[in-house]
Amino acid sequence: MNTEQTIIVSCPSCRTRNRVPPARMNDHPKCGKCGALLSPGGPDHPVTVSDTTFHKEVMQSTLPVLVDCWAPWCGPCRGVGPVMDALAKKYQGRLKVAKLNLDDNPATGSRFSITSVPTLLLVKNGNLVNTLVGALPQTQIEAALNQIL
Repeated sequence: MNTEQTIIVSCPSCRTRNRVPPARMNDHPKCGKCGALLSPGGPDHPVTVSDTTFHKEVMQSTLPVLVDCWAPWCGPCRGVGPVMDALAKKYQGRLKVAKLNLDDNPATGSRFSITSVPTLLLVKNGNLVNTLVGALPQTQIEAALNQIL
């Protein structure tokens, strides 16, 4: 399958990466592993970013961005996933939430010296303004967000 003709969408439930043709995104695609509905990202859902799309989606964003840097083998990372979904919905229109799989995108992880997962990056106006390490409770993440919103 030609990867240029597909969108890689991480499952919000099990975080498996699924290849979905763009024409099928409106057909409510499901995860090939667990069957959960896949979200393409958007104002009320986290968007999946990569080494290739990071600059455009995060650094050039007109909104502040919360980036969840995770790895598929990391148990605590799976616990942070639902928190990112909730924050994307709660701060819709004021904050962009993004997810970056560090196993598949090592250049961005190296650029920001990420050595532990999960790591959350808070970016505003193209500048890294805060880094949070570990599976933190939603209230603690929101306290950091309130400083940049």
